[in-house]
Amino acid sequence: MQETIRILMTDDHPMIIEGYQNTLLATKKETQDLKIDIANSCDESIRFMNQALALGNPYDILFMDISLPPSSDGKYTSGEDLAKYARSIMPKAKIVILTMFNEAYRVHNIVKTIDPEGFLIKSDLTSRELASAFQAVISNPPFYSGTVNSIIRKSISNDIVVDEINRKILYLLSQGIKTKSLTDHISLSMSAIEKRKKYLKELFIITDGSDETLLEEARKKGFV
Repeated sequence: MQETIRILMTDDHPMIIEGYQNTLLATKKETQDLKIDIANSCDESIRFMNQALALGNPYDILFMDISLPPSSDGKYTSGEDLAKYARSIMPKAKIVILTMFNEAYRVHNIVKTIDPEGFLIKSDLTSRELASAFQAVISNPPFYSGTVNSIIRKSISNDIVVDEINRKILYLLSQGIKTKSLTDHISLSMSAIEKRKKYLKELFIITDGSDETLLEEARKKGFV
């Protein structure tokens, strides 16, 4: 029996999307009929989703890139925002995140906020892996690529517990944000941030008090 699978792919690189599309069409099962729509921006993606919903044909699977130009109204700034929107209007649709980001903080954040059925790091991606991920997401989700799995496994195997705000502090420092500018990104006072940094240095047993050593240890243990 033929099974129609409606797919929306959102990525701002047309050649990459063409590769995904060709892989899926070449490796699909004979019983699968794929209807693929392609969006190159947040605006296009939202338009396709709303249209599909209005026609009573919601998507079965959404492939989302994380780095996308923001929507024209500034409401959606990334694939993460799009995925959250998709979750709210198409709760049964399966979401596959494809991204270049492989920092632990971003990976954990995506798993926590979106809980995608598929999560692939582009540098891990081969056409075989994409084909396997697609079939797994249809029949037996989730499917996480090697890098995602090792990031998650690394932090689970640690006894160290770092809360969400402290993770964000580590992430921002790793992105080169200076301590004095952290208050622009986190709604805490400077003294509260300093207190948290001091706690993190004790937690990771940083004897020289340097931020660099802190980040080095946090990286080793999969928190950055």
